[in-house]
Amino acid sequence: MTVPLSTRQAIRELDAGGTSRAQIARDLHVSRNTVRKYADMEDMSPAAPVSARPHPAIDADAAWVDSVLEADLGAPRKQRHTARRIYDRLVEERGYRGSYSAVCRHVGEWRRAHARSPREGCLELAWEPGTAQVDYGAFRAVVAGAPRTLRLLVVTLPHPSARFCVAMGLEGSECLCWGLRLVFEWVGRAPRVLVPDDATEAGRMLRGVVTESELFSHFRAHYRLESRCRDPCPGNERGPVENAVGPLRRNLPVPVPEVASIDELNERLRAGCERINAGARSRAGAPTPEALREDLAGMLALPGTPFDAAGWAHARADKRGYVRVDGNPCCVGPAWHDRELVVGVRARSVEVLADRGRRVATLARSFGEGETVRNPASLIPALVARPRAFGESTIRLDMPAALVGDIDRCDKAGRRRALRAIGRASEHSGFGAACEAAARIFGGGRVPDDASCDALARRVAAGGPEPGRADLAVYDGFLGEAARDAE
Repeated sequence: MTVPLSTRQAIRELDAGGTSRAQIARDLHVSRNTVRKYADMEDMSPAAPVSARPHPAIDADAAWVDSVLEADLGAPRKQRHTARRIYDRLVEERGYRGSYSAVCRHVGEWRRAHARSPREGCLELAWEPGTAQVDYGAFRAVVAGAPRTLRLLVVTLPHPSARFCVAMGLEGSECLCWGLRLVFEWVGRAPRVLVPDDATEAGRMLRGVVTESELFSHFRAHYRLESRCRDPCPGNERGPVENAVGPLRRNLPVPVPEVASIDELNERLRAGCERINAGARSRAGAPTPEALREDLAGMLALPGTPFDAAGWAHARADKRGYVRVDGNPCCVGPAWHDRELVVGVRARSVEVLADRGRRVATLARSFGEGETVRNPASLIPALVARPRAFGESTIRLDMPAALVGDIDRCDKAGRRRALRAIGRASEHSGFGAACEAAARIFGGGRVPDDASCDALARRVAAGGPEPGRADLAVYDGFLGEAARDAE
């Protein structure tokens, strides 16, 4: 029991006045030992309020606990003993009868004493107008009916506390540059200083030395901006963007979005960011839209030409005309077998060039593992050269059954003519529109030729009326105007 300071003071005053210690004990209702303790105390200076260290229940097993924690230093970080696991082992293996809190205190003291470096606090940083931070998060979405794990590129402007985000398939440098370009175009300006961490594929920091990716270096030169790469471990260097990833991911893609395309998803995210920014405030207390105008004044004008975020590399097609991108086989076409090609990888597409820049194929980019990427139109040049191979070609699976039957019934010259017309129409209108145009021409009793198939495919791709069917909507408009004039 702690004796109040007023009682201690009274003991010493009465003792100094000559009152017997027995009388002091009776008057103050304390024991004689208490009177003796405080009457004879040499130093009454206040002591620091430090709790006593001993944990008698754990002391008998302290050496064993220390040996377990010492052995943990050589184990993977996520397979080391927690205080709960040590407590459970103490109870099971050593018959420990003390409390769990005593084990927690001992483990905490041991780890603090054996820490390799003291813990760092959070630094308060000042962010000037025109500075942007970049980081990534992951989330799930259903795109075109297929569940996918996407990346959420988050860009923050710390000065006005404005937040923006873009959905993409991967974290490659071409995806990063494409996403940043999209955000810059939304904002209407480019930041003077960009602060990514080295997990964003902008570059890598190794032993304090930053090595940028080549594509990101081109991106920086294009927008004339400065980059300050940050270590991904200490979050205090990127507080605003670290604090933005979680809230944006918990609010915007919740519930799990179901969209037809990434473009539709990004429109939703953009609207969500605008709504959040409209109700936010900067660290100085001003509304974010007002502070954003000040930030825009400190940013750079966008170049007249948008940045083409494409990473180019040489690749050799195999004997079937396939090249590999991200580990996935991409069909360029049998006509390009064993050829040296140039492959440009963009955020959502793959472009293949040959013969001094001649475009060979443009394919959708695959973000899965082991998926084969193919454009049926890339198979047509080889089939034009060998039309009899159409009977066993995989392109039959991509065409309407009626069109396949029409081509099968053609002779060699007619088959070559039809395939060539479909291939040339596909260059401008897409393979689906070209096949539909060819099927309509066959339905009219003719074999498709280049001119008619291309013209009809363009109309199909643009959503125009079918041939032989007049579009009377314009006449309805004229009749409506005439009726109004008559009134």
